[in-house]
Amino acid sequence: MPTYIVTVSEGRLTPVQKADVAAAVTRSHAEATGAPAFFAQVLINEMRPGNWFLGGQPFSGEQIYVHGHIRSGRPPEIKAQLMTELRQSVAAASGFQDNQTWVYISELPPSQMIEFGRVLPEHGKEAEWNAALPSEELKRLQDLTKPKV
Repeated sequence: MPTYIVTVSEGRLTPVQKADVAAAVTRSHAEATGAPAFFAQVLINEMRPGNWFLGGQPFSGEQIYVHGHIRSGRPPEIKAQLMTELRQSVAAASGFQDNQTWVYISELPPSQMIEFGRVLPEHGKEAEWNAALPSEELKRLQDLTKPKV
């Protein structure tokens, strides 16, 4: 369902920080929207020097950029809460300041998204959609978010 693309300068985050950022994004999305954590997907892109520009000039500063693709239909207050939580949690997990943490949310109509072989549900219809998932698939997804021991 939601896909978050986190962009940061190459080598800026340690493997532990990357995992912490992914956990922070997942937790923020689940808490703000009520969606199961196993649906959140986080991709971390590291930009090599010379491939990131700001104002038309090569960017060499400190910044982390989070671009979330979510289903449309949520009320504005949920989206505002989501963006605020993302900024705060990603900044804390990555060591960036709030003003160095940029968050964008893009909405896609659920009818234009297919995951797990099925068109996604409208906001508010998730329970029916989840209930129709094959039990093996649901278990696989739930197992993905269990802490590794």
